[in-house]
Amino acid sequence: MNELTKEVASLFESIKHFDDSGVEFWSARELAPYLGYKRWENFLEVLEKAKQACKSSVGTILNDFRDVTKIVKAGFTEKPTQDIELTRYACYLVAQNGDPRKPEIAQAQTYFAIQTRYAEIQQMEEYQALTSEESKRLFLREELRRHNAKLADAAHDAGVETPLDYAVFQNFGYKGLYNGLTAQGIHKKKGLKKGQNILDHMGSTELAANLFRATQAEEKIRREHIKGKDKANEAHYEVGKKVRKAIADIGGTMPEDLPTAESIKQVEAKQRNLLEE
Repeated sequence: MNELTKEVASLFESIKHFDDSGVEFWSARELAPYLGYKRWENFLEVLEKAKQACKSSVGTILNDFRDVTKIVKAGFTEKPTQDIELTRYACYLVAQNGDPRKPEIAQAQTYFAIQTRYAEIQQMEEYQALTSEESKRLFLREELRRHNAKLADAAHDAGVETPLDYAVFQNFGYKGLYNGLTAQGIHKKKGLKKGQNILDHMGSTELAANLFRATQAEEKIRREHIKGKDKANEAHYEVGKKVRKAIADIGGTMPEDLPTAESIKQVEAKQRNLLEE
C-alpha cells in the first residue's frame, strides 16, 4: 500500500466509531469536512442522494442511515444537534454521490468502494469457510457469473442490445482494467489456447478484481441512468481504469501479470470426484 493510500485509509479509520453492539459507523457531521464539505446544508443534499441510491438498491435506508440527536456544547450552553450514523456501505454511497471535482471525494470513492466490496465478500459465510485457493476460485467464479448476468441486464437497458454490442462493451471494461488489452489480448498474454475462456483461467485475486469491475460497472450504469452504447462503453472503461488504479494504490500485481491458473473446469472435476469417493 502506497503512502497516499495509507494516509487516506488512516484518515477515514480514525473517525470510525462503534456502537454498543460493536457495529462500526461514521458520523455524517464528522465525515463531511473530510469529503470537502464545510457547510452542513450542502452535505445534506449529498446525503439525500445517497439515501435514494440505498433505497433503490436494498429497498430501505434504516439499516445504513440512522438519524440521531446529539447534545453539543455551545459556549456555556448545550443544544441538541441532528446527525446521521452511517455504515461503511452508506459512506460508499455518499462518496459516490458527492461532487466528483473534489479530490477528497475521489479518494473516498476508491477507499470505501474497495473496503465495502472486500467486507461484503469476507462477511459471506460461504467465503469465510473457504481455506484453499481452489475453493476460493470456485466461489468467486460463480459470483462473477452471477454478476456478469446482472451487468448484461444493466448494459441492455442502457442500449447495448446485440451480442456484438455486448462483446465491445465487455472489451471496454477489460481495456480499462488491463491497461488497454481486450479479451483477445488478455487471452494471448496469458498463453491460452483457442477456445479457452480467460475467466476460467484466473486465480482468486484476478477473479476478485473482475468481480469488483462487474459490480461497480452495473451500479454506475443504473445509478447514473446511463443511456446509449457509447456512454455505457465509456462508463465500463472508466470503472475498469479505477479498479486498476486501486490495485496500483495498494501495491498489488496488475491483473495481466498474475499467473495463469489451471482451468476452473478441472477444479470442478476434482471437486466432483472427491464428493463421489
